[in-house]
Amino acid sequence: MNVLEINSVSKSYSNQLALDNVSLAVPEGQIFGLLGPNGAGKTSLIRIINQITMPDKGALLFNGQPLNSNHISQIGYLPEERGLYKKMKVGEQALYLAQLKGLSEKEAKKALKIWFERFEITPWWNKKVEELSKGMAQKIQFITTVLHQPKLLIFDEPFSGFDPINATLIKDEILGLKAQGTSIIFSTHRMESVEEICDHIGLIDQSKKILDGPINQIKEQYKQQIYKVNFASTDLTFLDNLPQHLQLISKNKHQAEIQIVNESSASELIRFLIDQSDIKGFEEKVPNINEIFIRTVKGNLA
Repeated sequence: MNVLEINSVSKSYSNQLALDNVSLAVPEGQIFGLLGPNGAGKTSLIRIINQITMPDKGALLFNGQPLNSNHISQIGYLPEERGLYKKMKVGEQALYLAQLKGLSEKEAKKALKIWFERFEITPWWNKKVEELSKGMAQKIQFITTVLHQPKLLIFDEPFSGFDPINATLIKDEILGLKAQGTSIIFSTHRMESVEEICDHIGLIDQSKKILDGPINQIKEQYKQQIYKVNFASTDLTFLDNLPQHLQLISKNKHQAEIQIVNESSASELIRFLIDQSDIKGFEEKVPNINEIFIRTVKGNLA
C-alpha cells in the first residue's frame, strides 16, 4: 500500500514550469529518497505535499483519500531552511510547537522529556534558543518534527550542519522511525546517505520525473556487465589483446575491470580468463546511487 500517491502533478510560477506531469508513489513504511539537482522541482513538490501551495494540475492521495487540510496533522516536515524564535527558551518553544501539532501540554512535556534525555540536551531546556549551536538547534527542530508521531515524515537535508557523530545519531533515529512503521520522504544531495537508508527513490530533473523505483531494481537496471577480477599474477599483459566481445576498462597490479560488450555471458568470460591466468576473485560491478544520479541527469541534458 502507498501512504502517498502523486498523480500527474504540474505547477508553474510566473510562467516558469516547476513540475511537469510528475507522478510518484511513496510506499507505506519505507524511506523514499526524493532526489534531483538544484532547481529540479523537489521543493515545489514538498510544498504541495504540505499544502503550502496547491498544484495547477493533478491530484494527491493520502492513504487513498484526496489530500486535504485534515491530513496535515499526520505529516511532519523538517525543511532545509530552519527557523526558531531566538528569544524564546528552548523548552517553551518545544512545548509551543508540540501543541501546534495537536498535543496537550501534558502529552508534550512527557514526550519531550523522553526525547531531550535521548539526545542528552535536558540541561538546555531553560536556555534561550539564541544560545544554541546550529547543530543543537537542529536537534530541537528534529524533535518537534517527529514528536506527534505523524504517519508521514518529510526530511529535507536533515544532516545539514551536523558533525559525523550527530549525523549518525539522526540517521539511526530515522531508521528507528521506519522500523516503527513511519513512512519517510528523504530529500538530500548526499548520495551516500541515500545508499545507506533509502528503500525507494524518485529522481526529478528539469521539472520532470526521470527515474523511479526500488533501489535494488534500479541498480540492476543500470548494471553495464562490468566485472571486477582479481588475479594471482601481476602479469596481465594478455588483457591488452582481448576478444572483440570483451573490453578492458582498467587494470592495476592484480586487478582488472572488464566489460562484456555483446550478448556473451559471465560464464564465458570466466572460462576465457581461467585459460589465461589464476583467478582469485570475480564479481559484477554494481553502480552506486551517485553514479546512477550523474549518468541519468547527464543523459537528460543530452
